[in-house]
Amino acid sequence: MNPSEAFAAIALAAVACDGALDGDEAAMLRQLLEVRSPYANLGEEAMGAMFDGLLGRLSSDGWEQLLAEAAPVLSAPQQETAYAMAALLVHTNRSFKPVEQAMLQRLGELISVPPERCSQILEVMAVLHRDSLRA
Repeated sequence: MNPSEAFAAIALAAVACDGALDGDEAAMLRQLLEVRSPYANLGEEAMGAMFDGLLGRLSSDGWEQLLAEAAPVLSAPQQETAYAMAALLVHTNRSFKPVEQAMLQRLGELISVPPERCSQILEVMAVLHRDSLRA
């Protein structure tokens, strides 16, 4: 697995860990990747092939193994960004399930980002997704 596949694998694990690939999460995943290098320069065919491979691994090995393979491939700054993106993705559908919490916990254990920094990222995501204007 190369770094671009690893980064996408973590994002895919985030949206699929609850057993359902929600449409909003899938759209957000695509949007978040398409604005980044190297995905912005990948054609539809290459992007599709990459995700077909990752989905196959996810299906056969599960999200835990996908994370375990992907996390060590990334540098520390890439891990931090991947963690933040995963946190954003699990909040996309306004439902933060226990399995999504477990996925972020496991990812935090696999990366070199300090636990305090992971907590800060989660706090910011909670604030961003809070419906603070609801009466």
